Amino acid sequence: MIETRLTQPDHLARAAVRSRADDILRPPGALARLDEVAEWVAGWLGQSRPTIAHPTALIFAGDHGVVAEGVSGFTSDVTASMMAAFEQGVATVSAMGRVAGVEVRAVDVGVGRPTGNLVVEPALDETRLTEAMAAGRQAVADVAATGTDLLVLGEMGIGNTTPAAAICAALLGGDARMWVGRGAGVGDDGLIRKQDAVSRAVRRMGPDPEPLAVMAQLGGAELAAIAGATLEARRRSMPTVLDGYICTAAVLPLHVARPGVLDHCQAGHRSAEPGHRRLLHAIGKQPLLDLDLRLGEGSGAVAAVPLIRMACAAINEVATFTEWFGPSG
Repeated sequence: MIETRLTQPDHLARAAVRSRADDILRPPGALARLDEVAEWVAGWLGQSRPTIAHPTALIFAGDHGVVAEGVSGFTSDVTASMMAAFEQGVATVSAMGRVAGVEVRAVDVGVGRPTGNLVVEPALDETRLTEAMAAGRQAVADVAATGTDLLVLGEMGIGNTTPAAAICAALLGGDARMWVGRGAGVGDDGLIRKQDAVSRAVRRMGPDPEPLAVMAQLGGAELAAIAGATLEARRRSMPTVLDGYICTAAVLPLHVARPGVLDHCQAGHRSAEPGHRRLLHAIGKQPLLDLDLRLGEGSGAVAAVPLIRMACAAINEVATFTEWFGPSG
């Protein structure tokens, strides 16, 4: 499912940004992290003077059979309610997107069609896994046709911090308590049930599981769609911003199967989920924001988009020493 040959960034465009940053009208390294972000955008867009004109957020939504284990403080019908809120533009990410200049699109890949209960059975069979990943790819193809030049990925699905934690525990190891947090605010009893559910699910996988098998057995339709969207974005050299714990867990199987496959991705933020910090460290991603957010919906990644745009402006719209003072000597 992962292409044999992966697209690579434009190294000349990256070098042009790096060279300009070295001569920019500010102290050396003063905005080093932002300069790195501008260089990242330049490489994947192939622009020596990078700009973001049309960012789009894709929010994939689906339901989970594991909710039957009492792992969430909310019932599954909330997923459908939130899908309607996305479509009507009244969700939190919708409001944030309007301020940040990000188009927000919600994609139903399993609302009202819960996955199998990952504790006792595969979450997705092969057909549904393939369909969900294909839906993610198609969604990216659709927004690419409208001129999208920065992709933001997010999710919605009641109970989906449980499959996220299970994927991490299965592929990265460690006790379930390392990976299980309170999600949308589950109480102490619910937290214990989540830890137990993840432990039982991971035991069902056995040692050294194949990464994409982990996605099928322990994931969810929206997680698989995010993985498919990430692969399609890489095929199209589209810079991509990942949201929080669930979104990052969705692409972990890709990273384990093919190190380097996430080079076109930035972590938009680090969420309040304790496992997210460990996960970002494992895949080598430094988050752009760290605000203890725990909403999902792509909200943290959308919040990072203005920062990415500012990083580009701080390269393109600031004079260099050479431009301002003239050539030395």
